[in-house]
Amino acid sequence: MADPSPLSTVPPTVLVCDDEKNIRRTLEMVLSGEGYRVLEADSAERALEVLSNPFEPVDVAIFDLKLPGMSGLEALQRLRADDATRDVPVIVVSGHATVHDAVAAIKLGATDFFEKPLNRERVLVSVRNSIRTARLSRTVEQMRGELEARYEMIGTSAPIQKLFQDIDKVAPTKASVLITGESGTGKELVSRAIHRLSPRKDASFVKVNCAAIPRELIESELFGHEKGSFTGASARKRGFFEQAHGGTLFLDEIGDMDLSAQAKVLRALQNGEVVRVGSEHVINVDVRVLAATNKDLGKAVQLGTFREDLFFRLDVFPIRVPALRERKIDITTLAEAFVSGFCKENGLRSKKIDPSVFDTLARRTWPGNVRELKNVVERAAILSSDVITVADLPEDPHASPFDDEMDESGASSTDSLPDGESTPLPLTSSDRLTLREYRESSERAYIIDTLKALDWNISKAAITLGVERTNLHKKVRSYGIKRGEG
Repeated sequence: MADPSPLSTVPPTVLVCDDEKNIRRTLEMVLSGEGYRVLEADSAERALEVLSNPFEPVDVAIFDLKLPGMSGLEALQRLRADDATRDVPVIVVSGHATVHDAVAAIKLGATDFFEKPLNRERVLVSVRNSIRTARLSRTVEQMRGELEARYEMIGTSAPIQKLFQDIDKVAPTKASVLITGESGTGKELVSRAIHRLSPRKDASFVKVNCAAIPRELIESELFGHEKGSFTGASARKRGFFEQAHGGTLFLDEIGDMDLSAQAKVLRALQNGEVVRVGSEHVINVDVRVLAATNKDLGKAVQLGTFREDLFFRLDVFPIRVPALRERKIDITTLAEAFVSGFCKENGLRSKKIDPSVFDTLARRTWPGNVRELKNVVERAAILSSDVITVADLPEDPHASPFDDEMDESGASSTDSLPDGESTPLPLTSSDRLTLREYRESSERAYIIDTLKALDWNISKAAITLGVERTNLHKKVRSYGIKRGEG
């Protein structure tokens, strides 16, 4: 079967570049007989023209080594230097091959190399494997791109731009970084961005949640253990430091790490050495450590719960992630991105957000920061129709507590207002309202009209007015509105 992918309906295209017509004809018969689409070129120059045509993509190219004019190796070198063709698999063949030619071809990125006369089965296997490998590489790159997009930080506010600048400065270095910030601000995103922009980006990124590992197992998890070193150690295990060798180790919630484990982490940072539990053999590791915490490590040092020497070792380049309340200008961008991503991941139609939603979100305090915002807008996306409105937002659990009554006496329920007289807004001495007084007077009158039309039902009025029920409670109290007004 020519096509490695059973879902594909387009046959793979193979370009055969050889100055011998009989060779081209033979390969065309062999490959087309297996379902491949075959293009031919009698020179490297012509082959490069075909490969540069974006409307006729080639899945794999077969180049003869010795060609009139440009050689197959020269053509391969040019292909690898061009962004448009650098990923095209190339098989090199030759009638007078040497070991030097084979090594040179592989160094330049050839996927295979073999001599003439050509073996039919070897040609088919090489072509099939080359296409499979190329498609797998593209899939991996696509998944990596999607993963990076998932962990992408966004925002235009001054605090987030300062954060981006700090990341750009420290990422190319080998320095340890201590990332601080409240829970939910995105400390892990910062660590991943540093890794992605560092020279270690192609190596492993290993995340360790220090708070989630039991104290008695933290050393085993970080540094590994030997078989039989403790009850349950049925086999040798590599620790996180070994797994991250050559890459980045992210120690999240490091403020919760046990003091004995802190001493070994310090040794690993200072000397690049770790010792598995139950072993005396020293293992050298090359790891860049990024640490994060929502605790005050300086205070923890004073209390004796965190080693001072480890703190200074980690705090080479401190980065503070701003809380969402410090960058409320980014709420609109974040909310739109979260809704778009949620709809795409769950196969939902794209949804718009009513502008009034952004005003409501901006008034919240967000103690859970970006994580809380993400949860709120995703829940709203589930509840909403094509447009997310204020009515789709869950109530703010952090709003000032109000019971169901509208006054301190507790005479009425949530959905009704107490009887009483209205309290008129004061006028200026010249009997002219200021702009603020006029705005408040108009708002008060509109609220009364809405409540009256809905039989003084607070919940229904809040939905109609596009505000949260707790906010409407505040305005009713602030304006002294009583049931029966208007």
